[in-house]
Amino acid sequence: MNQFLNKMERKFGRYAVPDLIKYLMGVYMAGAVISLISMYINFDIYGEYLSLNYTYVLRGEIWRLFTYLLEPAVIGGDFGSMMMSVLFFMIKVSLFLMFGHYLENVWGAFRFNLYFFTGYLLNIIAALILYLSPLHVINYYAGFEYIYWSMFFAFALYEPDMPLLVWFVLPIKIKWLALFDGAYLAYLIVDNARDAYAAWKVGASLVYIGNMHISAIVAILVSLFTFFVFFLATRNYKRVSPGETKRKRSFKKKIKRTQNVYGGNIRHRCAICGRTEMDAPDLDFRYCSKCEGNYEYCSDHLFTHEHVRK
Repeated sequence: MNQFLNKMERKFGRYAVPDLIKYLMGVYMAGAVISLISMYINFDIYGEYLSLNYTYVLRGEIWRLFTYLLEPAVIGGDFGSMMMSVLFFMIKVSLFLMFGHYLENVWGAFRFNLYFFTGYLLNIIAALILYLSPLHVINYYAGFEYIYWSMFFAFALYEPDMPLLVWFVLPIKIKWLALFDGAYLAYLIVDNARDAYAAWKVGASLVYIGNMHISAIVAILVSLFTFFVFFLATRNYKRVSPGETKRKRSFKKKIKRTQNVYGGNIRHRCAICGRTEMDAPDLDFRYCSKCEGNYEYCSDHLFTHEHVRK
């Protein structure tokens, strides 16, 4: 898979958009603005005109296949709540920018582009499948923010021990935050599945269950699938190949044969005086590069011995 990506990069790499995360965050913030406007005019602009609704897409509103990325962020409430929402929203934007810039530096622009466009296309395919299924999900709130958060897992793989200041005070390593994030996503999946089952038990329609719960589960699974595909695709499998495993095993056996060759846990012996590290722990032992053969000498005789010639 890694070789396939390398071939694709050589062929299509010139089309990659550099610094893509900057433009994605522009779209993300535009969605937040639309959310605020919708709240104050009491009209769902996103749901009516921009969301991934295949009923309208099949009627010709093709732009929805692109504008669904403008999904609204949760910003609202009274003045105090709105200020806190805006603060946390800006923190998320700064984190996404940091993760995105880092991953683009590690992966390169092409693979970083491919990561997001894969998530983009998978959401469109998932929405179509849900629409055509008996669930008949009409408005697929794609949860593309989950794709953004999936960068967090990728970042944690490369910088697991990097501390992040939670609430600007508490330093916690990225790997623990990633585990918490993974547990939270698992909780959301289980919670939505439980609510879907409860709704089905009381006789709710499949359409209601699909729109309210199943679509959220699918959006999370799409983001996790995108992450795992790229995680597996960027691994170096040569080091776990049968040939490499055999080479490592042979090397370890060879090392074991050369260790403790003198018995009694003795690893070094001077070819001149016969002393070992057991006799004089402070002695240094070195092999002589000018002697023909593996001759080891203590520090007292390393420079004064006569070189062995065969």
